[in-house]
Amino acid sequence: MEAESTENAIETRGLTKRFGRFTAVDSLDLEIARGEIYGLLGPNGAGKTTTIKMLCGLLKTTDGRAQVAGMPAGDRRASADIGYMPQEVALYEGLTVHQNIRFFGRVFGLSGRQTDEREEELLEFVNLAEWRDVLVARLSGGMKHRVSLTCALVHSPALLLLDEPTVGVDPELRVSFWDYFTRIKGRGRTIVITTHYMDEARRCDRIGFMRDGRLIAEGTVPEIQSLAGKEDLEDAFMVLAERSEGGEAA
Repeated sequence: MEAESTENAIETRGLTKRFGRFTAVDSLDLEIARGEIYGLLGPNGAGKTTTIKMLCGLLKTTDGRAQVAGMPAGDRRASADIGYMPQEVALYEGLTVHQNIRFFGRVFGLSGRQTDEREEELLEFVNLAEWRDVLVARLSGGMKHRVSLTCALVHSPALLLLDEPTVGVDPELRVSFWDYFTRIKGRGRTIVITTHYMDEARRCDRIGFMRDGRLIAEGTVPEIQSLAGKEDLEDAFMVLAERSEGGEAA
Protein backbone atom coordinates (compact mmCIF):
# COMPACT_ATOMS: atom_id res chain seq x y z
CA MET A 1 0.00 0.00 0.00
CA GLU A 2 1.35 3.44 -0.87
CA ALA A 3 2.09 5.94 1.85
CA GLU A 4 -0.79 8.38 2.10
CA SER A 5 0.66 11.21 4.12
CA THR A 6 4.06 12.68 4.87
CA GLU A 7 2.73 14.98 7.60
CA ASN A 8 0.98 12.48 9.86
CA ALA A 9 2.79 9.82 11.83
CA ILE A 10 -0.48 7.97 12.38
CA GLU A 11 -3.80 7.90 10.53
CA THR A 12 -6.73 5.63 11.28
CA ARG A 13 -10.10 5.41 9.59
CA GLY A 14 -12.97 3.44 11.11
CA LEU A 15 -10.52 1.44 13.21
CA THR A 16 -12.50 -1.26 14.98
CA LYS A 17 -11.65 -4.25 17.14
CA ARG A 18 -14.19 -6.77 18.33
CA PHE A 19 -13.64 -9.76 20.59
CA GLY A 20 -16.65 -11.93 19.92
CA ARG A 21 -19.68 -9.74 20.59
CA PHE A 22 -17.68 -7.20 22.60
CA THR A 23 -16.48 -4.10 20.72
CA ALA A 24 -13.26 -2.88 22.34
CA VAL A 25 -12.58 -0.11 19.79
CA ASP A 26 -15.42 1.34 17.76
CA SER A 27 -14.79 3.15 14.44
CA LEU A 28 -11.81 5.19 15.63
CA ASP A 29 -10.58 8.03 13.41
CA LEU A 30 -7.22 9.53 14.37
CA GLU A 31 -4.72 11.87 12.76
CA ILE A 32 -1.54 12.32 14.76
CA ALA A 33 1.07 14.67 13.33
CA ARG A 34 4.77 13.97 13.21
CA GLY A 35 6.56 15.61 16.12
CA GLU A 36 3.47 15.62 18.32
CA ILE A 37 2.84 14.30 21.82
CA TYR A 38 -0.65 12.84 21.74
CA GLY A 39 -2.29 11.61 24.93
CA LEU A 40 -5.01 8.96 25.06
CA LEU A 41 -7.09 9.26 28.21
CA GLY A 42 -10.02 7.30 29.52
CA PRO A 43 -11.11 4.84 32.19
CA ASN A 44 -10.02 1.21 32.28
CA GLY A 45 -11.71 -0.67 29.46
CA ALA A 46 -12.04 2.43 27.27
CA GLY A 47 -10.00 0.84 24.46
CA LYS A 48 -6.70 2.67 24.88
CA THR A 49 -4.46 -0.39 25.16
CA THR A 50 -6.27 -2.19 22.34
CA THR A 51 -5.74 0.87 20.13
CA ILE A 52 -2.02 0.97 20.91
CA LYS A 53 -1.67 -2.75 20.16
CA MET A 54 -3.40 -2.35 16.78
CA LEU A 55 -1.09 0.55 15.90
CA CYS A 56 1.89 -1.68 16.75
CA GLY A 57 0.50 -4.48 14.63
CA LEU A 58 0.23 -6.78 17.64
CA LEU A 59 -3.54 -7.06 17.20
CA LYS A 60 -5.31 -7.44 13.88
CA THR A 61 -8.10 -5.00 13.20
CA THR A 62 -11.66 -6.24 12.76
CA ASP A 63 -12.62 -3.34 10.50
CA GLY A 64 -11.10 -0.11 9.28
CA ARG A 65 -7.45 0.63 8.70
CA ALA A 66 -4.41 2.14 10.36
CA GLN A 67 -1.41 3.78 8.71
CA VAL A 68 1.80 4.19 10.70
CA ALA A 69 4.63 6.19 9.15
CA GLY A 70 2.75 6.01 5.86
CA MET A 71 2.56 2.22 5.89
CA PRO A 72 -0.03 -0.27 7.11
CA ALA A 73 0.19 -0.94 10.85
CA GLY A 74 2.19 -4.10 11.40
CA ASP A 75 4.34 -3.63 8.29
CA ARG A 76 7.90 -4.58 9.23
CA ARG A 77 9.27 -1.41 7.67
CA ALA A 78 7.07 0.65 9.98
CA SER A 79 7.77 -1.56 13.00
CA ALA A 80 11.50 -0.80 12.80
CA ASP A 81 10.74 2.86 13.56
CA ILE A 82 8.44 2.14 16.51
CA GLY A 83 9.36 1.97 20.17
CA TYR A 84 6.58 0.18 22.05
CA MET A 85 6.26 0.00 25.81
CA PRO A 86 3.37 -2.23 26.90
CA GLN A 87 1.39 -1.69 30.08
CA GLU A 88 2.29 -5.19 31.22
CA VAL A 89 6.00 -5.85 31.74
CA ALA A 90 7.44 -7.84 28.82
CA LEU A 91 11.03 -8.49 29.87
CA TYR A 92 13.13 -11.62 30.33
CA GLU A 93 13.23 -12.01 34.11
CA GLY A 94 16.05 -14.55 34.00
CA LEU A 95 18.33 -12.00 32.31
CA THR A 96 19.99 -8.94 33.79
CA VAL A 97 18.96 -5.39 32.97
CA HIS A 98 21.98 -5.11 30.65
CA GLN A 99 21.19 -8.40 28.90
CA ASN A 100 17.60 -7.35 28.27
CA ILE A 101 18.71 -4.07 26.73
CA ARG A 102 21.34 -5.89 24.64
CA PHE A 103 18.66 -8.29 23.40
CA PHE A 104 16.30 -5.52 22.28
CA GLY A 105 19.14 -3.58 20.72
CA ARG A 106 20.04 -6.65 18.67
CA VAL A 107 16.39 -7.12 17.62
CA PHE A 108 16.46 -3.61 16.16
CA GLY A 109 19.75 -4.13 14.35
CA LEU A 110 22.10 -2.22 16.64
CA SER A 111 25.67 -3.35 17.12
CA GLY A 112 26.84 -4.23 20.62
CA ARG A 113 28.79 -0.98 20.79
CA GLN A 114 25.80 1.10 19.67
CA THR A 115 23.57 -0.61 22.23
CA ASP A 116 26.09 -0.10 25.03
CA GLU A 117 26.35 3.62 24.25
CA ARG A 118 22.58 4.02 24.31
CA GLU A 119 22.31 1.85 27.41
CA GLU A 120 24.70 4.01 29.39
CA GLU A 121 22.77 7.17 28.51
CA LEU A 122 19.32 5.66 29.11
CA LEU A 123 20.12 3.93 32.40
CA GLU A 124 21.34 7.25 33.76
CA PHE A 125 18.10 8.83 32.56
CA VAL A 126 15.86 6.24 34.29
CA ASN A 127 18.12 6.18 37.37
CA LEU A 128 19.03 2.49 37.07
CA ALA A 129 22.75 2.63 36.27
CA GLU A 130 23.63 0.83 39.51
CA TRP A 131 21.19 -1.99 38.66
CA ARG A 132 22.73 -2.78 35.26
CA ASP A 133 23.94 -6.27 36.22
CA VAL A 134 20.97 -7.25 38.41
CA LEU A 135 18.44 -9.86 37.29
CA VAL A 136 15.16 -8.29 36.23
CA ALA A 137 13.35 -10.78 38.50
CA ARG A 138 14.84 -8.96 41.50
CA LEU A 139 13.49 -5.55 40.52
CA SER A 140 10.36 -3.86 41.84
CA GLY A 141 7.41 -3.31 39.50
CA GLY A 142 8.27 0.36 39.04
CA MET A 143 11.88 -0.47 38.21
CA LYS A 144 10.78 -3.03 35.64
CA HIS A 145 8.69 -0.33 33.97
CA ARG A 146 11.80 1.84 33.76
CA VAL A 147 13.73 -1.00 32.11
CA SER A 148 10.84 -1.47 29.66
CA LEU A 149 11.03 2.21 28.74
CA THR A 150 14.78 1.90 28.19
CA CYS A 151 14.24 -1.07 25.86
CA ALA A 152 11.61 0.90 23.91
CA LEU A 153 14.02 3.82 23.49
CA VAL A 154 17.24 1.92 22.76
CA HIS A 155 17.02 2.19 18.94
CA SER A 156 16.04 5.91 18.93
CA PRO A 157 12.66 5.28 17.23
CA ALA A 158 10.83 7.98 15.30
CA LEU A 159 7.53 6.92 16.91
CA LEU A 160 6.98 5.97 20.53
CA LEU A 161 3.83 4.13 21.61
CA LEU A 162 3.81 4.16 25.40
CA ASP A 163 1.07 2.46 27.40
CA GLU A 164 0.99 3.89 30.95
CA PRO A 165 4.80 4.39 31.04
CA THR A 166 4.87 6.18 34.40
CA VAL A 167 2.89 3.64 36.46
CA GLY A 168 4.78 2.91 39.68
CA VAL A 169 7.30 5.69 39.03
CA ASP A 170 7.92 8.23 41.79
CA PRO A 171 6.73 11.82 41.12
CA GLU A 172 10.22 13.30 40.72
CA LEU A 173 11.26 10.71 38.13
CA ARG A 174 7.89 11.11 36.40
CA VAL A 175 8.70 14.78 35.84
CA SER A 176 12.13 13.76 34.51
CA PHE A 177 10.46 11.34 32.07
CA TRP A 178 8.23 14.08 30.72
CA ASP A 179 11.11 16.51 30.37
CA TYR A 180 12.84 13.84 28.26
CA PHE A 181 9.71 13.22 26.17
CA THR A 182 9.49 16.94 25.47
CA ARG A 183 13.16 17.05 24.43
CA ILE A 184 12.93 14.17 21.98
CA LYS A 185 9.68 15.57 20.59
CA GLY A 186 11.75 18.67 19.77
CA ARG A 187 13.96 16.40 17.63
CA GLY A 188 10.97 15.38 15.53
CA ARG A 189 9.91 12.29 17.45
CA THR A 190 6.21 11.44 17.74
CA ILE A 191 4.88 10.13 21.04
CA VAL A 192 1.50 8.52 21.67
CA ILE A 193 0.97 7.93 25.35
CA THR A 194 -1.84 6.54 27.48
CA THR A 195 -2.16 7.97 30.97
CA HIS A 196 -4.52 8.40 33.90
CA TYR A 197 -2.64 11.44 35.21
CA MET A 198 -4.20 14.80 34.39
CA ASP A 199 -0.93 16.66 35.00
CA GLU A 200 0.61 14.50 32.27
CA ALA A 201 -2.32 15.19 29.96
CA ARG A 202 -1.57 18.90 30.27
CA ARG A 203 1.91 18.29 28.84
CA CYS A 204 0.53 16.72 25.66
CA ASP A 205 0.08 18.77 22.49
CA ARG A 206 -3.35 17.21 22.07
CA ILE A 207 -5.41 14.71 23.98
CA GLY A 208 -8.14 12.30 23.00
CA PHE A 209 -10.76 11.12 25.50
CA MET A 210 -11.91 7.54 24.95
CA ARG A 211 -14.95 5.87 26.50
CA ASP A 212 -16.50 2.51 25.64
CA GLY A 213 -14.20 2.13 22.65
CA ARG A 214 -15.09 5.48 21.10
CA LEU A 215 -13.23 8.77 20.84
CA ILE A 216 -15.67 11.18 22.50
CA ALA A 217 -13.54 14.34 22.35
CA GLU A 218 -10.19 15.48 21.01
CA GLY A 219 -8.16 18.66 21.02
CA THR A 220 -5.67 20.75 22.95
CA VAL A 221 -6.23 21.13 26.68
CA PRO A 222 -7.74 24.63 26.25
CA GLU A 223 -10.02 23.29 23.51
CA ILE A 224 -11.20 20.44 25.74
CA GLN A 225 -11.79 22.84 28.63
CA SER A 226 -13.76 25.17 26.38
CA LEU A 227 -15.76 22.32 24.89
CA ALA A 228 -16.82 21.07 28.32
CA GLY A 229 -17.05 24.48 29.97
CA LYS A 230 -14.77 23.25 32.76
CA GLU A 231 -11.28 24.30 33.83
CA ASP A 232 -10.55 21.04 35.63
CA LEU A 233 -9.73 18.24 33.18
CA GLU A 234 -11.30 15.52 35.30
CA ASP A 235 -14.52 17.55 35.48
CA ALA A 236 -14.27 18.15 31.73
CA PHE A 237 -14.00 14.43 31.07
CA MET A 238 -17.04 13.72 33.23
CA VAL A 239 -19.09 16.33 31.35
CA LEU A 240 -18.03 14.96 27.97
CA ALA A 241 -18.70 11.38 29.09
CA GLU A 242 -22.22 12.35 30.19
CA ARG A 243 -22.82 14.07 26.86
CA SER A 244 -21.66 11.00 24.95
CA GLU A 245 -24.03 8.80 26.93
CA GLY A 246 -26.86 11.14 26.03
CA GLY A 247 -25.95 10.95 22.35
CA GLU A 248 -24.73 14.54 22.16
CA ALA A 249 -21.72 15.04 19.89
CA ALA A 250 -18.70 16.44 21.72
